[in-house]
Amino acid sequence: MKKLFIYYSLSGNGDAVAKYLEEKDYEVRKVESKLKLSKNLFLSMMKGGFLAFVGAKPKLIGFDCDIEGYDDIYIGSPIWNGRLAAPANSILRELDLARKNVTFILYSGSGSGAKALKKINKNYPNSKVIFLKEPKKYPDELQKLE
Repeated sequence: MKKLFIYYSLSGNGDAVAKYLEEKDYEVRKVESKLKLSKNLFLSMMKGGFLAFVGAKPKLIGFDCDIEGYDDIYIGSPIWNGRLAAPANSILRELDLARKNVTFILYSGSGSGAKALKKINKNYPNSKVIFLKEPKKYPDELQKLE
């Protein structure tokens, strides 16, 4: 059974998840957004939060959306303003997740991501959701992926 983790990471939390899953034999694909955010964390959080609020779907650079042959698809996204990050919206726009086992791995420094969960439950009712609190800072959170 082939497993694929597709994710976006701004602060490194998604990268920590990816490293962990690679060690468990998952294929990993990191996406990069054409829309660049500031190197200033506060400014990037403000702009990112706004983009998430409006449901933006920025273009992705070099995104391989071929998921044929994978049984389990894991989508990783930070939580911005209680929602999926804008690049995660772009991932979901590009993928046909019908007939796939889908798990969302959401990472956040604060908040529960209630709006993200509501969107996931509405659009992907059979999916699983795992919340991680800053896995880069708290590596023990990665045990929730077992």
